[in-house]
Amino acid sequence: MANTSSRTLQLLSLLQSHRFWPGTELADRLEISLRTLRRDVDRLRELGYPVQAQRGVDGGYQLAVGAALPPLVLDDEEAVAIAVGLMAAAQSPLDGAAESSVRALTKVVQVMPTRLRRQADALRAMTESAPSVWAAHTREATIDADALTVVAQACRDCERLRFGYSPATGAPGVRHVEPHRLVSLGRRWYLVAYDLDRHDWRSFRLDRSREIERAGSRFAPRRLPAPDAASFVRAGIAEAPATYEVEVVVFEEEDAVRSRLGTWATVEPGQPGTCVVRMKADSLDWPAMALGGLGAEFTVRKPADLTRYLAEWSGRFGRAVERRPAGMRGSTT
Repeated sequence: MANTSSRTLQLLSLLQSHRFWPGTELADRLEISLRTLRRDVDRLRELGYPVQAQRGVDGGYQLAVGAALPPLVLDDEEAVAIAVGLMAAAQSPLDGAAESSVRALTKVVQVMPTRLRRQADALRAMTESAPSVWAAHTREATIDADALTVVAQACRDCERLRFGYSPATGAPGVRHVEPHRLVSLGRRWYLVAYDLDRHDWRSFRLDRSREIERAGSRFAPRRLPAPDAASFVRAGIAEAPATYEVEVVVFEEEDAVRSRLGTWATVEPGQPGTCVVRMKADSLDWPAMALGGLGAEFTVRKPADLTRYLAEWSGRFGRAVERRPAGMRGSTT
C-alpha cells in the first residue's frame, strides 16, 4: 500500500479523471478499505478540494462540478524540484517530451501559491539550458535548492550576490558579483556573472559555491560578451585545463561521428573513411562511454591512460560474457 501522502495524490488524480467513482471501485483501485477511503476523502476536503459524496448502495465520490481547485500544495524545495525536473525534461531528445514538459511546467506554475510561483518563474526565466547527447560525462554535483532559488531571484531582480567560492585551481575566497543567468549544463549548474573584484565576466559552478546571499544592492545590467549565457559557459569549459586530453582515430565518416557525439568533442577529417576525435575530460569514464557508443572501430592516439582504461573495461566485459549461464549462450533474434 502506498504511503498516505502519495495515496492522497493518487486519489485526487482518479477523481479528476472521472466524473463519478463508485466507492467500492475507487477503494479497489487504491487497494484500501472503504473506511480508509473515507478518511482520505476527508483529508482532501481539509486541503480545500471540493469532494462530494453520494450515500447509499450506489454511493460514490466526485469533485464538485465547476469548482475551482485550490492552489497546489508544495513546500519550497518541492516547487524548485518540479521546476528543475520539468526544465530538464524540456531538453529531452525523446519525441514530444520537450513540448509536453513545457506545457506541464506552465500549468504547474499557474496553480502554485503566489510566493512559490515567483520562485519557480524566476528559476525558469533566469535559466538557460545547454542540452547534450552525452550529459552523463559530468560527475554528480549536489546543489542546495534554496541556493538555486536565491541565485535565480537575484538574476531576475538585478541584485548583487556575495558567496564563498572554491575554484578548481587557486585558493578559496569570497566573490562579489552581478548575476546574469543560470546555466544548466549536463548535471551541473553554472552562474554567469560579472565579477566586481576582477572586473570581468566569469562563470561559477554552483556546487563549488557556499553561503550564497543577496547583497541588497541593485545594478544596471551589463552586456554579456557572448551570444548567450550557455555559449559563454561552453567557451569557458573549452578553454579550461582538463585532466585528460584525448585524441582518437575513428574509422567512420566525420559527419556520422559528429552527429553522435554532439558538441562535446571536436571532430576533424582524417584519411578517407576516418576522422580524428579530440575531447577534454576530468575523468576517463566519459570518453570510454562516448567511444563505446559510437558503434565504430577506433584507435587511441593519446593518452596512454585511456588505452589501459579501455583494456580494463574489455577484460571486465569479457569476463561477464564468460560467466553467462549455459542457457543464455545461444544466439538471439
